[in-house]
Amino acid sequence: MSSKRGILLLCLIFFLCMTLIPLAGLGGSSGSASGGGFGSKNGSNSSGTSVSLPPSTKQFRIRDTATGNIMTVDDNTFVRGAVAAEMSPEAPQEALKAQAVAAYTYYSRIRQIKRAQSGNSYDFDACPSEWNVYVTDSEMQKRWGNSYQKYSDALNKAASAVLGQVLEYNGALIDATYFAISSGNTENSADVWGTQYPYLVSVASPWDALAGGYQSSAAFSDSEFSERVKRVCPSANLTGDAESWVSSPVCSAAGTVKTIQIGGQTLTGTQVRQAFGLRSAVFTITHSNGQFTFTVKGYGHGVGMSQTGAEAMAREGATYREILSWYYPGTEIRTL
Repeated sequence: MSSKRGILLLCLIFFLCMTLIPLAGLGGSSGSASGGGFGSKNGSNSSGTSVSLPPSTKQFRIRDTATGNIMTVDDNTFVRGAVAAEMSPEAPQEALKAQAVAAYTYYSRIRQIKRAQSGNSYDFDACPSEWNVYVTDSEMQKRWGNSYQKYSDALNKAASAVLGQVLEYNGALIDATYFAISSGNTENSADVWGTQYPYLVSVASPWDALAGGYQSSAAFSDSEFSERVKRVCPSANLTGDAESWVSSPVCSAAGTVKTIQIGGQTLTGTQVRQAFGLRSAVFTITHSNGQFTFTVKGYGHGVGMSQTGAEAMAREGATYREILSWYYPGTEIRTL
């Protein structure tokens, strides 16, 4: 009888450990990949106060394409606005941190290049009113309404955890590109842009295939198809049987169309994507009943960090350092 009581006692201890240990982890710091990063329901952190970012002594000069005005934004404020433009504040904290480091690296590199040249009055373009590249605080308040404080705290919490951190390869800032959804693997930069970087190579991103919007389609009549192709390639011969206009594409290992023959002329997958407004250059084309149909996988250029993959990795427990190391292999994180 005593042995049975001992077994029951051990089972009870095991059950309590399995129950209480995960709960203790959920109450930890913002560095935990398991939490949503919002703190309390009121949008405050665990101490009950809002999270704020200190101003930075470094600044970005950004031209607002909607107004033509040049904004001067300190680095910390920019990182917050750049993450808001790219990723939902409801994403896991580790994914938000990864996005913050990638964005800060990408635009710091552009700033470095621009300021090494003479005659540049600004570093790059953005359109806050369209949530393109950078978003101002006033735009966040307009869109988020009653959720503003909660979302703002989530952004600030992630940004403050990685202030000043950048990705480097051999001591130089990397071209830290990112995008929304891959085809299941990211792309080699050479297959998309013609230039190979040792840290922008194809890696697996299987989580993307489960994302909403992973696959899309677009259909065009023969005449509209012809018109759009002619805009980018006037010499294309689009006469005769429409089914003969398109030949089999040359694709990368990850699926991006590198080149395709249309009307006897060679176009890149990027040219076709832009001509038809496709979500990515990973596509197939079929023709039936006087209509061309594109079936498209992924969303974006496919090079660098998949934001969908970053969120999925964070939910599985990966840290932002592990996420960045996966999508930018061989790089190191350094604080400026």
